[in-house]
Amino acid sequence: MPKKLSTIFLMFIFLMHTVSLHLTVHAEESLDTDDIDEFVTKYIKRNGLPGAAVVVVKDGKLVYEKGYGHDSEGEPLTERSLMRLASGSKPFTAFAVLQLVDEGKIQLDDQACKYVPEVKLDDSRWEQVTIRQLLNHTSGVPNPIIVPPANNLKTGVDRLHDWRLQSKPGEKYAYSNANYWILARLVEEISGMDFSQYLKQKVFSPLGMSDSLTTVNSGDFVQGLPKGYVTAYGTAIPWTELEEMNMGAGSLISTAADMGKWLSMHTNDGKNKLGEQLLSKELLEESYSPQLSSKKSGLGWSLSSPKVKPARISHSGAVSSYQTQQDIIPSSGYAIAVLLNSFTPTLEHAYEISSGIIKLTDGQEPKLKAPVPKIIDLTLGIITLIYLLLGIRGILRSRKWSDKRKQHPIWRFILRLTPQLIPALLIGWLFFIVPTLQDNSSTTIDAFGLYPAAMILLAILFIIGLVLTCLRIYYRIRISRF
Repeated sequence: MPKKLSTIFLMFIFLMHTVSLHLTVHAEESLDTDDIDEFVTKYIKRNGLPGAAVVVVKDGKLVYEKGYGHDSEGEPLTERSLMRLASGSKPFTAFAVLQLVDEGKIQLDDQACKYVPEVKLDDSRWEQVTIRQLLNHTSGVPNPIIVPPANNLKTGVDRLHDWRLQSKPGEKYAYSNANYWILARLVEEISGMDFSQYLKQKVFSPLGMSDSLTTVNSGDFVQGLPKGYVTAYGTAIPWTELEEMNMGAGSLISTAADMGKWLSMHTNDGKNKLGEQLLSKELLEESYSPQLSSKKSGLGWSLSSPKVKPARISHSGAVSSYQTQQDIIPSSGYAIAVLLNSFTPTLEHAYEISSGIIKLTDGQEPKLKAPVPKIIDLTLGIITLIYLLLGIRGILRSRKWSDKRKQHPIWRFILRLTPQLIPALLIGWLFFIVPTLQDNSSTTIDAFGLYPAAMILLAILFIIGLVLTCLRIYYRIRISRF
């Protein structure tokens, strides 16, 4: 090649490299982190949330991490503040299982009972359930709300002995925490390590997630983890977490900074920052792929519907005082985690915040919606106040009410009491009987924490109904004597 043409060619290559570098830098700088800060700040203020911690990564690299607000001890939330992941723990359990598959110790389509023989259900179909079906929630194992307490995984899975499958294995999707109790126990059996120790050695340590840990029970004490909150009437109330054995299904405690390391690995083909392959790319992609009879579920992950743009690979989590969201966006290479130290029963705020940040990564401006939970709670508050006033009026008029019906036969009188008595009995059953079923760890106070605004209304209905019924019967008896 002539020298002149060679020089021109080199200049052309240099020019193209410069343009390419400029475009790359421009693309990486297109996300204005100030916009994230402004959006999250406005969102938590509008919705009365005590705090949030968020992290954004792209193609294996940290883009943004920050904490907002405060915890229940008055300390500022930061990206290093501990939070409960709740069901956001399931992708970690699935990852541990897939690591064992990667090592050739198990196969996804092996029967689960082969590895956890102590798990026995009162259903012969259990022997057909595969590891894959447990991972993608098509096993048919039910998800009961009330179960006896347990202090370890072995005791936890022993509780399944009288359960029956709710559908044929592989037939349909049905979300169940019990699937992940079994999977965590399977990890223990195959690896020979406690589940918490396995995660520490095989997942947390290689990723540098030094602040992350897992507990057996949600009531276990964790240094540095304060109470979360439950929201009500546009404000937030510190609340003690409902106690339950949730290892494998919802037991992880982490930080936004650590979640950034976890999501960085997921957006870097399964490699940590040192380039170590923690899971093969093939199995990682399989975990993100729709499964047979479970198009909305991968292996430990949920898949967005075709209507959601851009498509996302996600998992949310909620307990009675924390809420979380993880989102991976394959089309852009971004991944986001949002951790909230509060729970709102009528809206997944973590999902909404993450969705807003995804819009920002896509060059769109997220809209701040009306604070719907606050509006719902205040409406319930008004209904509660109206019913309370009407109830007090009814109580003051109880004698007159009974006197007016003194000539009614007993059956008719009792029939007139049923509008107050039946709701009172049903609510009393919910408040005082349900927490004692199966010798579970929940209390009446825990019931209030599930949805305070609704539970206060129910409490007023219970008290007014009970007092009205008792007073009307009392005055009926008293009037009959004279």
